[in-house]
Amino acid sequence: MDLARLRTWHRPLLAGVGFMIVTLLLSIGGLLFDDRTLLGEPIWLKPFKFSVSIAIYGFTLAWLLSLLKRGRRTAWWMGTITSLVLVIETAVIIGQVFRGTESHFNVSTPLNDALWQVMAVSIVVLWLSNAVIGVFVLLERSVDRPMLWALRIGFGLALIGMAVAFMMPPPTPDQLALLKSGVKVGLIGGHSVGVPDGGPGMPITHWSTTGGDLRIPHFVGIHALQALPLLALFLGRFSRLDTVVRTRLVLVGGFAYAGLLAIVWWQALRGQSLTSPDGATAVAFVALVVVTLAAGAMVLRSRTPIPPREKVLA
Repeated sequence: MDLARLRTWHRPLLAGVGFMIVTLLLSIGGLLFDDRTLLGEPIWLKPFKFSVSIAIYGFTLAWLLSLLKRGRRTAWWMGTITSLVLVIETAVIIGQVFRGTESHFNVSTPLNDALWQVMAVSIVVLWLSNAVIGVFVLLERSVDRPMLWALRIGFGLALIGMAVAFMMPPPTPDQLALLKSGVKVGLIGGHSVGVPDGGPGMPITHWSTTGGDLRIPHFVGIHALQALPLLALFLGRFSRLDTVVRTRLVLVGGFAYAGLLAIVWWQALRGQSLTSPDGATAVAFVALVVVTLAAGAMVLRSRTPIPPREKVLA
């Protein structure tokens, strides 16, 4: 990596990434030496997952902001707010782990409720600050077209992925029934659909294997901001395709990623586990693969051949 170029990256976000590396190491130590569990998973697994995901996102956003020519000052402040909010959210998660209790959806005591409200407000501030950055991404013209469309689509899908989190705080049907009957509920909201949080889950992610899980479209959407720019970088670095073809392939990739996000979101809302797709989900996924491959093949067939390098030099 060019160190001179790295100096132009957003420093508050890079500082936030450094904080996430510290919390990641702390979480790894907790996973190794702390055998406590919470809602059916190791208590340090949540800060581990958040540290990894946020570090990747913060690093990507720090790079993206260095590319912007329009609205640089406003985007810089939005990036700073993003970094601060993510640090606050992770700090609350770590603090609640030390206390041995849930961070998300926890309203069991005034302190837990207050900390959860801080996190809930942080989610809204995070989305709004990133939406402002997204406007400047749409207006940007300083990068080549394949990367420009990768950033536009990737950032748009990331905002959709973040918005999935807004579906988690409302009470679940079971919680709502208890609240209406006057029963005090310690947790209000959840990420599972059709089953309670804390049931059987997949390795590492612990996404539900018995019901729907909104964390899946949340994760898939957010990390479109890495997947699509990586596709554009790969095509630019390792292919000899012209700009028009690479742009069309990025658009095809964006369509495929948006389709994947839609399918996993639809699957989660129907209370269906990622590991147990029904016929409708399988058909939708196969159709997405077929359409994507066909579109990619059409783009490649329409390209103008580039003559070998020795003929160009001749």
